[in-house]
Amino acid sequence: MGDLSVHFNRGEFACECGCGFDTVDAELIMDLELIRVHFDRPVTINSGCRCRNHNDAVDGYPNSLHLVGRAADIVVEGVPPEIVQEYAEQIDVNGLGRYNTFTHIDTRTGKARWGNVE
Repeated sequence: MGDLSVHFNRGEFACECGCGFDTVDAELIMDLELIRVHFDRPVTINSGCRCRNHNDAVDGYPNSLHLVGRAADIVVEGVPPEIVQEYAEQIDVNGLGRYNTFTHIDTRTGKARWGNVE
């Protein structure tokens, strides 16, 4: 049992630099829970929250939603990113980027698609 939801803990989203930034948007958690339950497999958060310094260090987008806890780069164990992307489309995720090894989801206002998204 997670402290944010059934399957997710706040620590999974914490900025990797160790600064302590770990604020996570409730809608993002709901989307991730839907993905976790649908695939019935662990979801790894590769990148959740990022402070400005960490975002700069990883060459993140200057206005990234990772900076405000509204984005996550995820891997669903054993599920290719294109399949995760297809399901994220079905549940109407607003921000969706598909990459070779992970899927980005976010809770922006409006729709956005990028990366290897077809």
